[in-house]
Amino acid sequence: MVKSAILLVGGMGTRMQPLTFDTPKPMLQLLGKPITEHQILKAKAAGITEIVLATSFLADIFTPYFGDGEKFGIKISYAVEESALGTGGAIRNAASLLSGDGAVLIFNGDVLSEHSLTDQMTRHEESSAEITLHLTEVVDARPFGVVEMRGDRIVTFNEKMENPPTKIINAGCYIFNRSVIDEIPASAVVSVEREVFPSLLARGANLVGYLEKSYWLDIGNPGALLQATRQLVEASGHPSAHAKGSLIDPTAIVDQGSYIGAGAVVGAGARLHQCVVGDGAVIAENVELTRTFIAAGAQIGANVVAIDEFIGYSSHYA
Repeated sequence: MVKSAILLVGGMGTRMQPLTFDTPKPMLQLLGKPITEHQILKAKAAGITEIVLATSFLADIFTPYFGDGEKFGIKISYAVEESALGTGGAIRNAASLLSGDGAVLIFNGDVLSEHSLTDQMTRHEESSAEITLHLTEVVDARPFGVVEMRGDRIVTFNEKMENPPTKIINAGCYIFNRSVIDEIPASAVVSVEREVFPSLLARGANLVGYLEKSYWLDIGNPGALLQATRQLVEASGHPSAHAKGSLIDPTAIVDQGSYIGAGAVVGAGARLHQCVVGDGAVIAENVELTRTFIAAGAQIGANVVAIDEFIGYSSHYA
């Protein structure tokens, strides 16, 4: 079974601004934990014992939080790119830090997925694949890489096209045999989607698709982050969630998958619908917020009404 993993967390997250002016997208929080922490714990639960974080933008934010992985029960290393190497280049760069030489689980730092990593690993081994891609089906496949299959074998891969031949897309989680990673040129800018996958298919390599219809979301923009938060909150059977030390007035309404951070205060008569409230924020009485992010420590006066806003975030990265 696969024991090593690489998590690609080097993107700048420009579509997430202003949330990402001073925080890398993979370190944005879902229910009080960075997206990256959710993914690391998922990998650990599937039997992964070591993981390399392939970082670039604001790389020094990851290490103080995750350290060597001891507190998470998994070995964590860091591969820092001085300049962006693309997905393939990042994988090759990070693989040099893995202690094992077997197949490697590779996943993107901006995806929330409930698919079974264990079943994907089993498919990889049983099909003698060189690469096994997690696939999912979407309504609009144009923004994604799309595949055509014969049985469970992938026969074509096309990245982001206007008229995709199928609605089955690359879901951003792969298992690579180590020999395939070793074929990627070192220290070069390489895209797995535009270069590695098509070239492997051209030479008849065995690329296998693991298609699963479980919940999957590309967390590429603030709306998707709100959607991901709502998914996790409502999966617990509650209309909202709050961290330890938060204080919500009994007359306040907090629903639609809202999350209230540690030490935050929500005043009397306030109404929060699908909002994320940062740690220590204070929301006064009779405030009404919808699909709004409130930064940690922000203060909102009485009777404020806001829809689709970012309150308390800096307007530029300094």
